Amino acid sequence: MNEATGTMIGWRTPAAMLGLLLISSLILIFGFWEGIVSMVGIWSNSEEYGYGFFIPVISAYLIWQRRNVLAQQAFRPSWLGVALILIGGAFFFLGQIATTFTLVQYALILCLLAAAYALMGWSAFKWVAGPLLLLFFVVPLPPFVYNNLSGKLQLISSEIGVAVIRMFGISVFLEGNVIDLGTYKLQVVEACSGLRYLFPLVSIAFLAAYLYKVEMWKRVLVFLSSIPITILMNSFRIGVIGYLVDNYGTEQAEGFLHDFEGWIIFMACFAILLLEMTLLAKIGKRRYTLKEVFGLEAPRPLPDGLEMKARPVTPVHYGILASVVLIALSSVYIQVQGEVRPARADFSGYPLEIGEWRGKSSLLESIYLDSLKLDDYLLADYRSERGGQVNFYVAWYASQQAGSAAHSPRSCIPGGGWQISDITTREVDGISVAGRPLKVNRIEIKRGDVRQLVWYWFQQRGRVITNEYLTKWYLFLDGLTRHRTDGALVRLTTAIGIGEQWSDGDRRLRDFALQAVPLLDPHVPE
Repeated sequence: MNEATGTMIGWRTPAAMLGLLLISSLILIFGFWEGIVSMVGIWSNSEEYGYGFFIPVISAYLIWQRRNVLAQQAFRPSWLGVALILIGGAFFFLGQIATTFTLVQYALILCLLAAAYALMGWSAFKWVAGPLLLLFFVVPLPPFVYNNLSGKLQLISSEIGVAVIRMFGISVFLEGNVIDLGTYKLQVVEACSGLRYLFPLVSIAFLAAYLYKVEMWKRVLVFLSSIPITILMNSFRIGVIGYLVDNYGTEQAEGFLHDFEGWIIFMACFAILLLEMTLLAKIGKRRYTLKEVFGLEAPRPLPDGLEMKARPVTPVHYGILASVVLIALSSVYIQVQGEVRPARADFSGYPLEIGEWRGKSSLLESIYLDSLKLDDYLLADYRSERGGQVNFYVAWYASQQAGSAAHSPRSCIPGGGWQISDITTREVDGISVAGRPLKVNRIEIKRGDVRQLVWYWFQQRGRVITNEYLTKWYLFLDGLTRHRTDGALVRLTTAIGIGEQWSDGDRRLRDFALQAVPLLDPHVPE
């Protein structure tokens, strides 16, 4: 309100401000370019993240809807927003050094929200906070989180799916993620974990809760309920596939029918979500129809007689520009510094005869090489003169920059249908690496009656690390101070035979490690 004339004031953005914002946006894109390319690549290649292309469009549309409301808001540029941009820049720098694109991508979303807050101030920012928060759903989960979540969902979906199959009176046996129907075995692979439904449905549920004009507890319930809805419906799908395979043949679990069944289940999940919203709208003192509380209204027209004024360019706008320039410079610094890659011997020279152990090397399939993105590896089965056998695997990474890092066996094991029965960390007597006692992660795994014992550790730049999160910290520290991110994952596996105890496997792995681990020095430099 213009107090002198008594007229309402509307605000327009002057060319100078638009220019500053355009330049700031281009510089921000430049700084985050690698993270953006990685994120879009995942959207393109992973069905569970394909919805990512639509989220920015939806977010932009929801903000566009409020353009006339924003035109009546007096922006109050905030230095707090500039400070938040710098915090986002710090996360960006940490993510780049620690080789974690997920952190880089979350930093990008934080910078976008912070820039909007710096530009608008709280009174106007609250009108666009919901659409901007929706952008967090475009960021793919870190691989170790994704793999753990996928493995657990596979096991849950398998167990509930088997219960559904048994409801049809069909005899079925479950071994890990493998559903044995007698004449056919259904494997609940990663693609059947339900994540390709869960991620888009959770995003849709967040959007629905944002547009759902009811009490807050109802909106929170709608959002949270998307998780059990997806898990139960995916399990039901697995059960139905098992029934169809048992009665009509294996083609029911393959090709078009398999994919079509997936689309039906996703639409059923969405229908259940709408039904839930309809029922919740009728609970309480005042009852609404779904149309009354959920809809996309047209943009409100500007009131007649508005006195239009140009928004002033303030020091905060230059602060936004300076902060994104600093982020871009930190990106350039990381690229210019480069990495030190120490000299090492290839694993082709690692001996296949080690004392009493005789080895036979193997090759990884291309599908695994594409996923692991390693630079060199050793994979061999060693058998001792006494009959014991150990599988020896070492994955070497010359650089563990974002998107290329050692995969933890703890994340990968459940995906193969193995169940982890025990995880401990122990020190191995008599073996040292870089002058320190060898510590290993010890995992007991089972699949039906088959048992295996796994030892593994991360041998990186003169350290033996057993904690996956600690490896990220040392990647950041060494990348910053030593310009090195090389390292290896070392894994030893042995089968526990009939009549053997877990302690027998421990002794076998120790006997092999006593002779094999010291020979890694030329191949895994300090």
